[in-house]
Amino acid sequence: MSNPTKPSLCLIEDDEIMGESLFDRFELEGYAADWHRTAQSALAAVGSKDYAAVVSDIRLPDGSGEEVFIRLLERGISLPPFLFITGHGSIDRAVALLKLGAADYITKPFDLDQLVEKVGALCGNRVSPCEEDNCRLGISPAMRQIAQTLPRLAQHAPTILITGESGVGKEVIAREIHHLDPKTQDRPFVAVNCAAVTESLLEAELFGHEKGAFTGAARAREGMFERADGGTLFLDEIGDMPLSMQAKLLRTVQDRKIVRVGGNAEIAVNLRLICATHRDLRKMVEEGGFREDLFYRIHVIQIKVPPLRERREDILWFAHRFLEEQAAKGERKQLSRAGEEALLAHPWPGNVRELHHAIERASILTPGLLLEPEMLFEEGEQPAPPDNRKLGSYLQRCEERHIRDALARNDGHLGRTAESLGISRKNLWEKMRKLDIARGTDEKQ
Repeated sequence: MSNPTKPSLCLIEDDEIMGESLFDRFELEGYAADWHRTAQSALAAVGSKDYAAVVSDIRLPDGSGEEVFIRLLERGISLPPFLFITGHGSIDRAVALLKLGAADYITKPFDLDQLVEKVGALCGNRVSPCEEDNCRLGISPAMRQIAQTLPRLAQHAPTILITGESGVGKEVIAREIHHLDPKTQDRPFVAVNCAAVTESLLEAELFGHEKGAFTGAARAREGMFERADGGTLFLDEIGDMPLSMQAKLLRTVQDRKIVRVGGNAEIAVNLRLICATHRDLRKMVEEGGFREDLFYRIHVIQIKVPPLRERREDILWFAHRFLEEQAAKGERKQLSRAGEEALLAHPWPGNVRELHHAIERASILTPGLLLEPEMLFEEGEQPAPPDNRKLGSYLQRCEERHIRDALARNDGHLGRTAESLGISRKNLWEKMRKLDIARGTDEKQ
């Protein structure tokens, strides 16, 4: 009989060896696990018992875990978080399930420690379906986690720093925060790219100027801080702001007051300040390129946005959204299977922005219905030939490079390398054997 003091877990797995291994591990971890081998048995159990989480294989003898999840959704009941176990060939189905509200998935072969960690993070969290209005940032676990934090930040955080590579969607997140706050959603959202304004004009752009403050100032003019009063000011690429301006910005961040160029009167502003950068501000502070006091003023709350290559579930999801945008403009196109594989294989150094441009360009230039790889990428950008574009091979190459880099950073020390990768030493050793890394590495304990 299950111990009611333990988190109750539903395991749906028809493979006896895999199921027994998972069941034993979850019991050792303190879960009260119910093991179901068929879709029908699981459907009845999840519909009648309050589980903390459900771990389900996609393929089952009398149906699929996908069918179980969808049929339960159709009943309109509150569901526990669903985590799906899938092979590389079924990743597209798992991604579709994430959009419907599934919490996460893990691909075979997987590390058992990683699965346990994922389940631990899910237990106690009810997951609602990912409707379009709730899913604007992406369907990957990383972006869904960011999305879950935004409502609270919108209510309580007056200053926020968003970091991430160019094109990951930092301004999209800033606008989402603005619209999530009832106090600001109908007020101005003002965006300034600090890297696009010359140093001589930036002060007047931000703080405004009085009449006659400089040649050409025929009348007084509000700056961006005043225009954003009551709403949100988004300072993009703040890492490119000159040091002289950083000192003036610091005073405004502290006091929420500005002084126009050529004026003396202090003007109070009440707004949310969101800063963004693709640079490493902490490193810039160490090198003298960014003020330490300003860094700590804007670094109270930080949102780190991972690059698109690290949240591959979002690639096709965004691609289809961009195709819908093109269809609304009269360019109705579809991705071929080869086109989808090419998108998944591409590293996307320009992130979501690059993906958007690729879909838009291909939709305009392709005369037919299907978008093939050669239309999605310009000359010299196309991924490897088809035999090397398979997702499993690509992910394996990425994993091998990542492990080799980690070993090099840690002088081949297995313990430190495993810790830096967030896996056990045993798991690291198994991956090194599988990828044939150990023979070429100076093995240290």
